[in-house]
Amino acid sequence: MKAIGYVRVSTEKQADFGVSLEAQTEKVRAMAVVQGAELAEVIMDAGESAKSLNRNGMARLLAMVDAGAVDTVIIAKLDRLTRSVADLAELLKRFERRGVSLVSVADSLDTRSAAGRLVLNIMVSVSQWEREAIGERTRDAMHHKRANGERVGTLPFGYRVAADGTHLEADPAEQGILSRVRELKADGFSTRRIADELNRRGFTTRRGTAWRFQYVAEALRAA
Repeated sequence: MKAIGYVRVSTEKQADFGVSLEAQTEKVRAMAVVQGAELAEVIMDAGESAKSLNRNGMARLLAMVDAGAVDTVIIAKLDRLTRSVADLAELLKRFERRGVSLVSVADSLDTRSAAGRLVLNIMVSVSQWEREAIGERTRDAMHHKRANGERVGTLPFGYRVAADGTHLEADPAEQGILSRVRELKADGFSTRRIADELNRRGFTTRRGTAWRFQYVAEALRAA
């Protein structure tokens, strides 16, 4: 049985969490020995996200799979391959068409069996649901903060942090500039013309710099 290993990290900091390229490679090689497989090579993707399959190492791996040059793909952990249910489903279909199995060391998964394929799909589905649920909770929390006048992210132009350090209050000087920006916009001025007008009148940004059309657009979005 001929196997190919695949390892990936998105940042160098991941080495601190035991998923460095070297640590993954060791696990892949050990599994190849257990499987009695001939490990042709270990393909690496360094500094690549799992959000997309558009990676150089992944392209090489899939080319070898399509060419029938491999029987098994060994990975240290499922999220090193992909974090997307849709991408995983596509990979599994592609592997199946070529008679290639997927082995994940940390997840104790082997798609050579129907049970292994079922567990794999359930795990990834639950993982994606969890990420989406966290995203929804984060959005709800931010919406709640905004509704209560609390600061969320970058301080919008026209406001300052109140004495309690949590809520926002109007900044009179910036509100005056913001009112002028709205008036000019209502008169049909472009953001570039508005910036020119503010600079002509001697107004500066919060940082004390000249106005640019990008800053005007940001101020209008936050207003």
